[in-house]
Amino acid sequence: MEDERMKYRLLALDMDGTLLNDNHEISPKTAEWIGKAAAAGVHVCLSTGRSFNEAVPFGDQLGLNTPMITVNGSEVWKTPHELYRRELLDKELVKQMHGIAAELGVWFWAYSVEGSYNEKNWDPALVDVNHWIKFGYHTEDADLRHQILMRLQDMGGLEITNSSPYNFEINPEGVNKATGIKIVCELLGLDMSQVIAVGDSLNDLAAIQAAGLGVAMGNAQLAVQENADYVTASNNDDGIAEVIQKFILPEE
Repeated sequence: MEDERMKYRLLALDMDGTLLNDNHEISPKTAEWIGKAAAAGVHVCLSTGRSFNEAVPFGDQLGLNTPMITVNGSEVWKTPHELYRRELLDKELVKQMHGIAAELGVWFWAYSVEGSYNEKNWDPALVDVNHWIKFGYHTEDADLRHQILMRLQDMGGLEITNSSPYNFEINPEGVNKATGIKIVCELLGLDMSQVIAVGDSLNDLAAIQAAGLGVAMGNAQLAVQENADYVTASNNDDGIAEVIQKFILPEE
């Protein structure tokens, strides 16, 4: 009979606001419990809106050799340095999204395979050359956010989420952390019912809803907390350590 406490075999962790505290660090306690989970045979998978280069140092710090999900699911890595799948944004949509940012005077960023860009290093000539994987906007002006959202929804072909209440993150339609986790489950021979997904923002919502156990951080946006199976402590109070202690290694 399978050990009941190993009901969950994959722990999918968002990074900013979840794995990382507000100083963008992994606390010693959280690192310790992730190590215990990994030692017990649980696959610990980083699942982040960050680019590969911004995510992999933390996977290395934790000694992870498991699959990794970057750019909100647009990239799935079989191991931390072996790309398994990548979904690209349509170049015409990237041009339109940049046009909205320029017209409204809103800060934007764009991730491509070749590099990351914002208004400081943007070059229109790159749009047709690069391979684009994510576009984002940031503004604390609620009216501007509403205008951007309306425009994006009219465009179609986009998956629109956020990683903070003040931004939008845009991926190709149908691409999100849940689809990324499903691919990881296929790679590992697991079922979504064996997954714990933890996060704090709208880019975590699909994963939290699709996982066997969806966990919102104590600091999560309200919509995320309302759709989670469990709300743990905040990212500054070792919420992930609590999840591991409660649901993965309750005997420890």
